[in-house]
Amino acid sequence: MSIAPGSDFPPPRGDRPRVLSGIQPTFQLHLGNYLGALRHWASEQHSYDNFFCIVDLHALTVVPDPELVRSSVLELAALYLACGLDPGRSVIFVQSQVPAHAQLGWILECHTPLGWLERMTQFRSKAGTGRERERVSAGVLTYPDLMAADILLYNAEFVPVGDDQRQHVELCRDIAQRVNTLRGEVFRIPEPLIRATGARVMGLDDPTTKMSKSTALVKPAHAILMLDPPDVVRRKISRATTDANPAVVEPVGAGVANLLDIHAAIRGDSRADTVARFTGVSYGGLKQAVTDAINEVLEPVQARYRHWRADEAVLRTVLADGAERAGVVADATLLRAQRAMGLR
Repeated sequence: MSIAPGSDFPPPRGDRPRVLSGIQPTFQLHLGNYLGALRHWASEQHSYDNFFCIVDLHALTVVPDPELVRSSVLELAALYLACGLDPGRSVIFVQSQVPAHAQLGWILECHTPLGWLERMTQFRSKAGTGRERERVSAGVLTYPDLMAADILLYNAEFVPVGDDQRQHVELCRDIAQRVNTLRGEVFRIPEPLIRATGARVMGLDDPTTKMSKSTALVKPAHAILMLDPPDVVRRKISRATTDANPAVVEPVGAGVANLLDIHAAIRGDSRADTVARFTGVSYGGLKQAVTDAINEVLEPVQARYRHWRADEAVLRTVLADGAERAGVVADATLLRAQRAMGLR
């Protein structure tokens, strides 16, 4: 497929706008991943031309154990399918199996001012200062360029992300606009797709911080993992931070607000209706209701996960087919970028 700089972008399938998103295979997914991302991905498959990847190259920024990466890729693929992603409606693939990601990432690095990368919140929080900064990997600094390559390769119109990832999409837009200004119309400029409902689930142990896979790895009580059995969910919710009041009374503290938000997101209710429902209810009653709601939504997902994970050959076939389909689109974009740079 030959596309010259400045030509029209390949259209998405049918009249559906294209979306691209992905998750790192570094640790088990948690409830926030489900409520903020996977549930929406599955329910909206009919509305978009979907590309969902498992971003294993990004996982290398934390230098994980190779066997953990391998097993986590298959676990994540099984969870994608268990949550309802349909390989017939969505392209599901592993990032490293499409070489264009790393190739375009380098091209974008060469067009990104260093200051742009150093100002990224994620880099500043992970790099620290002094000797700590000297030890952080270069991948943590250039991570946003690879993320931009992920998005731009597929001519994505929308990128479903949490509000905390908005900065990465904005940088992607800045990089794409810079390249387009310097080299002609190479990339489509994407827009972030940010949802309000269930978009930000906070930690059970610290409701002032977002629920995180990396934190859950060292603090199990921090998060509800998608594969946690019902008794573990019950124990974690029973120990979740609340506040000094004996019952739900406005204004509520951050911990109670988090539990109310989780219940509202699972049931599809508004925050106001949820607060009205639980006003005056003891924290024990609230936690019981939240526990029941979580287990009700996770148990069928876990059952489907066990089904998919038991057949590794099928999982690998799904991912290989997805990589082939993704590669057709990615390679065309890479060729367009290479020609614009004088590489072809």
